[in-house]
Amino acid sequence: MRRPVAMRLSAALSTMALAAAAGAALTMPEASAATGGATGYASQNGGTTGGAGGQTLRATTGTEIHAALCGRASSSTPIIIEVEGTINHANTEKVSGDSCNTAAGVIELKQISNVTIVGVGSGAVFDQLGIHIRQSSNIIIQNVTVKNVKKSGSPTSNGGDAIGMESDVRNIWVDHTSLEASGGESEGFDGLFDMKDNTQYVTLSYSTLRNSGRGGLIGSSETELSNGYVTFHHNLYENLDSRTPLLRGGIAHIYNNYYVKLNESGINSRAGARAKVDNNYFKDSKDVLGTFYTDAAGYWQVSGNTFDNITWSAPGSENNPAGPNPQSNTTVSIPYSYSLDAASCVPDIVSLTAGAGKGLKVSDGNCSAQTPTPTPTPDPTDPTPDPTQPAGTNLSTGAGADGSGKASGTSYGNVVDGDMNTYWSPAGTTGSVSVKWASATTVSKINIREAAGSAGSIGSWRVLNGDTGAVLASGSGAGVIAVPATSLRKITFEITGSTGTPRIAEYETYAG
Repeated sequence: MRRPVAMRLSAALSTMALAAAAGAALTMPEASAATGGATGYASQNGGTTGGAGGQTLRATTGTEIHAALCGRASSSTPIIIEVEGTINHANTEKVSGDSCNTAAGVIELKQISNVTIVGVGSGAVFDQLGIHIRQSSNIIIQNVTVKNVKKSGSPTSNGGDAIGMESDVRNIWVDHTSLEASGGESEGFDGLFDMKDNTQYVTLSYSTLRNSGRGGLIGSSETELSNGYVTFHHNLYENLDSRTPLLRGGIAHIYNNYYVKLNESGINSRAGARAKVDNNYFKDSKDVLGTFYTDAAGYWQVSGNTFDNITWSAPGSENNPAGPNPQSNTTVSIPYSYSLDAASCVPDIVSLTAGAGKGLKVSDGNCSAQTPTPTPTPDPTDPTPDPTQPAGTNLSTGAGADGSGKASGTSYGNVVDGDMNTYWSPAGTTGSVSVKWASATTVSKINIREAAGSAGSIGSWRVLNGDTGAVLASGSGAGVIAVPATSLRKITFEITGSTGTPRIAEYETYAG
C-alpha cells in the first residue's frame, strides 16, 4: 500500500512563484508557434505539428480559446491560437459547436486534433485554471504559465492538474511552459503534468515544474498500463515532494533535466515501467530514482548522470532506491535522434532555456542556448514552382475533412494539414475522403498527393459533388484533376479500385 507523502514544501517559495501567486504579470517576448519542431516521442507516430498550416487567431480569455476551437470547419481543422493575458474562471465559459466539446472552468481540448496554443505578447497565464486534453491528438502547448490549479477548495479545475491528459490521447508536445503550485495534496493541489488511460507519444521539454507535492504521473494505477512513449528533456523540477515523474508501465526517456530539492522521492519507476535516464543533474534531494511505495518493480537504464548531495533510503519491502550507486537493470532502445548536453552544464543550460518567457530558446547540444530558426518563407529568387502544381490558393487549408472510413492510425484531417508526412488511408482497398467548407466554395481543380512509399497505389476513382452526389470526374491514378467549376460545400474523392494500400497525404483544392 502506498504510504502518504509528507508535504514538506519549503515555506520560502521563489520570487517568481510568489509573484505568480499574487497575479503579477510575467513578461514574455513575442513567440512564434512550434519553432524548431517537436522533439522526443512526440516526433514519432506520424509526428506532432499542432495547428501548422491553419488559421491563426488571438485570444485573451478562456472563452475566446473555446470559441476559436468551436469556430473551425471541423474538429480536425488546423488552428493556431495565440494567447495573451490572464485566463481564469471569470473569463472561461463553455462554448458549443460541432467542432468542439468544451466546458466552463477549464480549457477543454476534448475530441479534437491539430491545435497549437502558444503564449505571445506580454504573456499567457492560466491562473487556477487547468488544461484538460481528452480523446485528442496532435496538440502543441507552448510558452504558457499554468499555476495554482486545485482539486479541492475554491475554485477547482481539472481535478487539480495543471495539464492533464486522459482517454486515448496521442502526440502531445508541451514546450517552454511554467507549471506551478503552492503546496501539496493537503492544500488542494494534485499533479502538474499527468497522463493516464491510454496516453502515448508525449514530450515535455524546456519547462519548469515547481512548488508542488506531485510533479506528474504516467498511469493512474498499477493495473492501468496503457500509457507510455514519453520524453522529458531540459526541464527544471524544483521543490517537489515526489513524482518526477511516477511511471506505471510504459517507456520513458528522461534526459538533461535539472532536479533540485526533491523532498521525498524523484523518478519512481513501477509496475514494469522502463526508463532511460541520461545526463541529468540531481541536487540536494532524496531518493531521486528507484521504485517507491510499492512492491511492483520498475526498471531503469542509467548513464552520465550527476548526483550532488543526494540521500538514499535503505531498501525495504516497498522501497527499492537505485542508489547510492545507481546501476542499470534494463535496456531501452530510443527510436529518434537527440543530442545530449553533458550533465555538468545541465543546471546552466536549463536555467537559460526552461520555462515560459525564455524566447523559446533551446540547447544547441553543446551546452549553449540558441533560438531555433523558423522555417523560411520562400522569396522571389527561389526556383519556379513545380508546373504540375495548380496555381492559386489551396482552398483545403483551414477546411474540414471527413470520409467513409479510415485505417487505424490515419486521420481525415491529415489530408488538409499541409504535411506530406501524415496521411489518410481507407479502412479497406476502397473508400472516400472529402474536403468541406462552412459556406459554398467554387472548385475547378483538385490535386491528390500520395504519401511517400505509396505512389501508384490509387487505381480507379471518382470525384463527387458532396452536396448532390453528382459525378464531376472519373479516372485513375493520383495527381491534378480538372473538374467543371462547381460551387459546393463538400467535394469527395472516392477510390473505387487500388493496387496497394492507398495513402493520401494531401487533398488540395483550387478555384482555377
